[in-house]
Amino acid sequence: MSRLAGKTALVTGGSRGIGKGIALRLASEGALVGVHYGSNEAAAEQTVAEIEAAGGAAFALGAELGVPGDAAALWAAFDDALAAHGGGSGLDILVNNAGIAAPGSIEEVTEAEYDRVFAVNAKAPFFLIQQGLPRLRDGGRIINVSSGVTRIAFPAIVAYSASKGAIDVLTRTLAQQLGARGVTVNAVAPGMVETDINTEMLADEAARAQFAASSAFNRIGAVADVADAVAFLASDDARWVTGQVLDATGGAHL
Repeated sequence: MSRLAGKTALVTGGSRGIGKGIALRLASEGALVGVHYGSNEAAAEQTVAEIEAAGGAAFALGAELGVPGDAAALWAAFDDALAAHGGGSGLDILVNNAGIAAPGSIEEVTEAEYDRVFAVNAKAPFFLIQQGLPRLRDGGRIINVSSGVTRIAFPAIVAYSASKGAIDVLTRTLAQQLGARGVTVNAVAPGMVETDINTEMLADEAARAQFAASSAFNRIGAVADVADAVAFLASDDARWVTGQVLDATGGAHL
């Protein structure tokens, strides 16, 4: 497939988990993919190697998110890496995937934990988009990774849920603003997905069974389930879809 041939994409948090799956999927469609990492350079380089081994093109770039100046640092790294890779300049697809968890009910979350989860999950994407707009070509795509917890109440992760709720509002608002440029802005909301970050939780057979049973398909989500949804939104097939939060929970808790 080559629906994204000639396109340049950036996937934040693209070295592991859902982000890696998205990077691999976009590359398989022909996009040149910037694989962003926060601290694990080796994992990002491994993702790049896998893309190249499959005949795709990618490059790694590092920048910590959730700290002052993070957006400027990421875009500087992107510009340098893209130029070094011979990709020219500009961007067609921005996938804001990077995020962190924040366990705890409202009685348990500290102010520092709250600030940190919002800095990474909500503030960083806001300013990445703001500073990325001059690079984003008309007709481009912005895809934010939200979460099923904006629809399904999970009091045990209330701060995380609220940070993803902010992403949903940002998505709808920017879709209205950027439509004049032909830019679509959408979000994908995964549920429980089989990734390394969830390995410990899903190792508990009772918990695994409970999460699987919550889905209409009676199984845990796979990375590809989410990556394929992102690939659709990145393609021209989704040119008339904007301002939407695409539920990718497998029908959890319907």
